[in-house]
Amino acid sequence: MLTAAQQRTYEFIKRYIKDNTFAPTIAEIATGIGIRSRTAVHRSLQAIALEGLIELIPNRRRNIKLLDTAANNDMTLPLLGAIAAGNPIEAISNDSVFDFTSVFLGPKRYALLVKGDSMIEDGIFDGDIVVCQHCDTADNGKIVVALVDNQEATLKRLQRNPNGTVTLRPANSSMRPLNYPASRVQIQGVFIGLVRVD
Repeated sequence: MLTAAQQRTYEFIKRYIKDNTFAPTIAEIATGIGIRSRTAVHRSLQAIALEGLIELIPNRRRNIKLLDTAANNDMTLPLLGAIAAGNPIEAISNDSVFDFTSVFLGPKRYALLVKGDSMIEDGIFDGDIVVCQHCDTADNGKIVVALVDNQEATLKRLQRNPNGTVTLRPANSSMRPLNYPASRVQIQGVFIGLVRVD
């Protein structure tokens, strides 16, 4: 499994090859991901190659080849343009793509199946699959996966109160917020996005 830095390197390589039809150099990767150390890039490339995602071709400056496993795992769709959900807008075609990997995949990310309707006013419905980033803290107002009393997990908006309590707020006006001493609530992740399959 790739580390966060290795995943960032791998995603940069895929984007670069897609945009340019040839592989980046180590120097271009370092610049592209915002680091100075070419040695760190080389180590990341070795790790990515060990995962079977790329092949490093000896004695070539642009020595990275994406392997078929990477192509088979391509998670992009054509992004054809914008569509109005209110007043109609001008139809303009677009030749770009939407990369699901950049939104949903990554280290410490996981998916949960939603059961219930406590978050419907935030557009999260029963049967949706939510993607979350594992973490043990979150800012006020974020939608979080909260574990209460080490037993029950729930998806709610987080509110830390000045009196040391935590409020877990549903996004459903027919339901009441849940208030707990902070010691009873453990944050296990923050909401990233969702997938809905009808």
